Amino acid sequence: MKKLRWAMDGGVWDLDISTPTTLDGAARPVPLEPLPLGISRGVKLSRPKQMDFFQRFMSMPFVPSFSTNQTQKGFAIQRLVSLPMPFTDRLFVTALGQFNVQQFVRSLRKNKSIQKSEGSSWFQNLKAHLAEKSLYACNFCSELLLTPDDTLLLSAEQHGCNNRLRKKALLTHKFPNHDFTIEAAWEALLTDEQGSYWDKPFTLAVDLASVSSNSGLSYHFCLNHSEGLPKEFEGQSDSQMPITLLPGVSAKSAVAYKKNVGLWRSDAPKLKMQPYDIFLSDPHISASGTIGAVVTASVGENSIRAQEKNEYQNWKGLHFRSQGVNSSLSTDLFASVALSAQQGNFQRPFMDLTRLYARLDFPSGSKFLSGATHVAYDLYNGLEPKAEAVQAICPNASLSLQQQIAGPFSFRVDSGLAIDLKKRNFSWQNPVFAIEYALQVLGSAKAIAWYAPNQKEFMIELRFFET
Repeated sequence: MKKLRWAMDGGVWDLDISTPTTLDGAARPVPLEPLPLGISRGVKLSRPKQMDFFQRFMSMPFVPSFSTNQTQKGFAIQRLVSLPMPFTDRLFVTALGQFNVQQFVRSLRKNKSIQKSEGSSWFQNLKAHLAEKSLYACNFCSELLLTPDDTLLLSAEQHGCNNRLRKKALLTHKFPNHDFTIEAAWEALLTDEQGSYWDKPFTLAVDLASVSSNSGLSYHFCLNHSEGLPKEFEGQSDSQMPITLLPGVSAKSAVAYKKNVGLWRSDAPKLKMQPYDIFLSDPHISASGTIGAVVTASVGENSIRAQEKNEYQNWKGLHFRSQGVNSSLSTDLFASVALSAQQGNFQRPFMDLTRLYARLDFPSGSKFLSGATHVAYDLYNGLEPKAEAVQAICPNASLSLQQQIAGPFSFRVDSGLAIDLKKRNFSWQNPVFAIEYALQVLGSAKAIAWYAPNQKEFMIELRFFET
């Protein structure tokens, strides 16, 4: 299975994230903004097909999720019903329902005293609470296999706590060396780099990407169109609205070259048994580097750029803006360096897998050059470099650690690392904790139960061929 949306090192691409906020299980990023580390989804099935797999092959009659947003408000369980299509096997039609368990229990406890004073029976009280529409949500989805390389997905979703109807249409096509998608959403859910959610009346996204590879040249083109003013997601604290959420059209095109270098690989013989994950069966140490260029064009209100906080922060490269019409054009360089290390073959029952992945991202070459120039100037004149200039040349760091617990179960944590030179401290950014269950019979697939403490979200999903 190939990635439909491909993310290159450096956070340049617009990549959907997994979220329990919607039954669809995904949210698009705000155009032109990177995503929080760790919650970017890898290769996976649509949410209804994941639920069908959990129920049929993993004996899970209900799939749990947790979120503190206004539409869910706590712990909930989900159940999928597949609607039979007797005349064709190319059409997969489902109804996905959700019941909010925590809100139901909370309402029972809240009205316990009222029940005693009114003298109503326990059964009548239970029946009245189960009739509350706010406890339920439903998603109807159909996936049609047009050709072996073309798939059309249509979905509609509504939560009982409001009358908002979310609709989505997604067309995917697999070329021999490219992936192509067109996605239209009415009342679309988007997320910014701070992890805040936003609603947009309409968005249209066109995406063309070369198939990702370990080394070599890659390129990607994204086109985004949006209409209507954005609204902050219900029950969310006040957040600053990204300028790129305003109505308009934006296009992003990038090309990059990636090189992998193997530093060490174990020659020790393996056990005569299939590993829990074939992609995690070779102990090694390797490094990779990526360098590329990106060009972004915007037309409309989304092309208005916010005032920069200082001359180093948020500099996005060479920027041109038209005075007669709201339009802008910017270009920049980006680069990243990564190190991957693994010990163990993931074959033995205990402690046979330890993986570490570290990456340094330089998302803006012009920002790096500006900071380096100021630092060199201060050093040449015998001055102490300014903290802002040194901060500008510091890369964005991200870490991922995975450790086998027992058998196919392993623990994983992903997090970004932010260093504040002014305060002389560091902080972890958007950590995500996960328990992974490797599905050995499928070669390289896993069920992941993850929790993001910053977003206060938990969900279980299925992923394939993800390392």
